[in-house]
Amino acid sequence: MVTLVPVRRRLHPAWLVAGVAFVALIGAAGFRAAPGVLMVPLQEEFGWDRGTLSLAVGANLILFGLTAPFAAALMDRFGIRRVTSIALLLIAAGSGLTVFVQASWQLVLTWGVLVGLGTGSMALVFAATVAQRWFVEKRGLVTGILTAGSATGQLVFLPVVAVVAEHTGWRAASLVIAAAALSVVPLVLLVMRDRPEDIGVLPYGASAVDVVEERPLAIEPDQVPAVAETGAGRRAIDALREASRTRTFWALVAGFAICGATTNGLIGTHFVPAAHDHGLPTTTAASLLAVVGIFDIVGTIGSGWLTDRVDPRLLLGFYYFFRGVGLALLPALLSDAVHPSIVAFVVIYGLDWVATVPPTVALCRTAFGERGTVVFGWVFASHQIGAALASVAAGVVRDRTGTYTVAWLSAALLCVVAAVVSVRVRRTAVAVA
Repeated sequence: MVTLVPVRRRLHPAWLVAGVAFVALIGAAGFRAAPGVLMVPLQEEFGWDRGTLSLAVGANLILFGLTAPFAAALMDRFGIRRVTSIALLLIAAGSGLTVFVQASWQLVLTWGVLVGLGTGSMALVFAATVAQRWFVEKRGLVTGILTAGSATGQLVFLPVVAVVAEHTGWRAASLVIAAAALSVVPLVLLVMRDRPEDIGVLPYGASAVDVVEERPLAIEPDQVPAVAETGAGRRAIDALREASRTRTFWALVAGFAICGATTNGLIGTHFVPAAHDHGLPTTTAASLLAVVGIFDIVGTIGSGWLTDRVDPRLLLGFYYFFRGVGLALLPALLSDAVHPSIVAFVVIYGLDWVATVPPTVALCRTAFGERGTVVFGWVFASHQIGAALASVAAGVVRDRTGTYTVAWLSAALLCVVAAVVSVRVRRTAVAVA
């Protein structure tokens, strides 16, 4: 039995850790707002077409996704605090070095490689890891709140990046993003802790936890999360090998790949350029996309609350279907002015933006047990691969046809596929060693 020190806090420290994680996700989200806003200024200065610029974004999104499962394993091995701090430094370096870019391959190196590795290590597996380690009760709600941190970052930075880019230049906007990521590092180092037992408490809602009364707490050996003894890479690969033998894993992968294609890849990267094509000012389009961020906070937290109460498969089917309806209507909604119809689109799309994350995390946890977080890392990798493919494909479609219409309608059909696949996901636990 491992005896823990008495707890004298009215507020469980898990909520403090979650708060710091939320701020860290906001700081890491600065770059997520950048490509859509900076694409037009870069095109005007260097003459690169949308396909070339989308390639840099695609490289970022792929690394963002493929880093995630290894980041989850690295957090098991070296701790959340170390991995998060290094990730924020990589984001700051990638954003800051962008100001020296003179060739498209350099943009791929900064936007794609450095920022991709950094944001990948701060991906949604970070939120899932914090929720899994620090919470037994309210995991769905906490996952929703932390996931909303990325949307909040978009909300905070998107209008700022747009205004700075318009009045001072895109290089100044890149430096703003770098400074935002750097500013969070001291907070993470000072406050973040890797596991509840590091400060002598059990996870929030765990049995025998009493955070109000002054009394010593104890953990039975089987309640203490085991520290990974194998290498992070080995753990990630083993989780993939075992999970890939199940139909549940591939169903989640398919749905989440479409989720990424229709959020980060398509709307996140190309909504502002598409609105610009229709004559809408870049700052106005960026403000509309920021509205997506506002309502994403509401939608994701609400989705987390619902995930604790409703079958996650039904939630996913509902989310994907209505996302498809919105995308099918989008070609008729874009114009040179803001109308109530486009405002309604961004509100509804915002509510649905990453509302898919809490139910997907819940299904991974239910199906794959203690490896659920690492497995979710691989599922999230598919999200970013789908986003990367959609980002590049939409850029090529725009260069070839002069509009994004084919991209919007194709994505709408994919959402219907994701809805059907999601409601058929097997929810019971599968045999994973």
